Amino acid sequence: MKKLFGTDGIRAVAGQSPLDTPTVYAIGLALAHSLARTTPSPKILLGMDTRESSEEIAATLTAGIIAAGVGATVESAGVITTPAVAFLARTHGFAAGVVISASHNPWQDNGIKLFGPDGFKLPDATELAIEEEIFTQLKSSTAHNSQLTTHNLPPEVNEADRAEYIRFLLAAVPGLSLDNRRIVVDCANGAASSVAPQLFQDLGGEVVITHASPDGRNINELCGALHADVVAKEVVAQKASMGITFDGDADRALFADEHGNVINGDAVLLLAGRHLKALGLLTNDTIVATTMSNMGLEAALKRSDIKMLRAPVGDKYVLEQMLATGAALGGEQSGHIIFSGRSTTGDGLLTALLILDIIHKSGQSLAQLTADLKTFPQVIVNVKVREKRPLDQIPTVAAAIAAADLALADSGRVVIRYSGTEALARVMIEAESEPLMRHHADAIANAIRAELGV
Repeated sequence: MKKLFGTDGIRAVAGQSPLDTPTVYAIGLALAHSLARTTPSPKILLGMDTRESSEEIAATLTAGIIAAGVGATVESAGVITTPAVAFLARTHGFAAGVVISASHNPWQDNGIKLFGPDGFKLPDATELAIEEEIFTQLKSSTAHNSQLTTHNLPPEVNEADRAEYIRFLLAAVPGLSLDNRRIVVDCANGAASSVAPQLFQDLGGEVVITHASPDGRNINELCGALHADVVAKEVVAQKASMGITFDGDADRALFADEHGNVINGDAVLLLAGRHLKALGLLTNDTIVATTMSNMGLEAALKRSDIKMLRAPVGDKYVLEQMLATGAALGGEQSGHIIFSGRSTTGDGLLTALLILDIIHKSGQSLAQLTADLKTFPQVIVNVKVREKRPLDQIPTVAAAIAAADLALADSGRVVIRYSGTEALARVMIEAESEPLMRHHADAIANAIRAELGV
């Protein structure tokens, strides 16, 4: 079982293990050695988000990569989105793409995400092998001498990378027009700030850009996809036709309709799935969602003769099931949407353009396109935990879950899991009866809190 890599790379408080200097240096060593087994003198592309810790982590990681002694080189794309690094790594034959980002987490956190030369996130087996070398390096004196090299600056930024990524995005939606409408775009003071203003500037409408002034500590702070109600309120205030909001590294996007209602990833899957089916592009009339997607989405898709498969949470696992089944569309309620054939990972900016294109071609508003999605009442309770013990091995927790399963039967769902990126247990229940839903969510959360709570 992996100890460092979660569902989306390595993530922690910056400066603390496993993002302390020796471990980051060891990650660089291990990555370079792993790549060199199949690629002589591997080239690595490095991108980052706007956190104040990103440059130091990038410098330490770069020092480790170069010190590995395998002829590895690093090119920096500077502040740029996660999916841009995946795209550029694939397009230009890099042995790997690396992103320094903690996505939607607060500014104190950071992370390291790894992509292969094909633009896909590394498989679990590869991450496990890299982990094993990291621990080996940490036992030696090599990584602990890394403080001598942490003042190396990241390589010079190649500004052409950002321009090429923007051209790729615009090429995906030829003829896109905002039809003189006003839209609000919330960049979360994150990586989208370096791309979105230029991307949206010439689309034939008025674009109100918000939260695009990062200072190293305001990423995701009361803005972005984690606070989608903020862009929803701004849509109403600006009398705009819709809003778009990204997370810190812009690999996901959420939306707001003209009435100020938040449109989540489930609704995006519905309207995109119907659009692709109408064009004959929805392979096997199937989409891949996750265990967290609402039962209402499944019902709405069924009315359109579209089958929905469920993958474990994490766009990495959504993509694995898409590749296994040939599905053209998949994603998560949280806004990670993957269009196979266009991207190898969730891409918030690409999703935004494709949704804008669907609106443009349909002549309908976002509210009209999602009007028939009737969601079951759903609650998600996050419980901070000090450790991640198997929940089915804790009698009081297992009993509370069993009671919920029995009470809800065919009228609801119970999904309990640990977060792959944070020290949290997530309790998700949806049911036709809201009081019953909340009762059992609280009962399970309290049981977990009593046994594992911080």
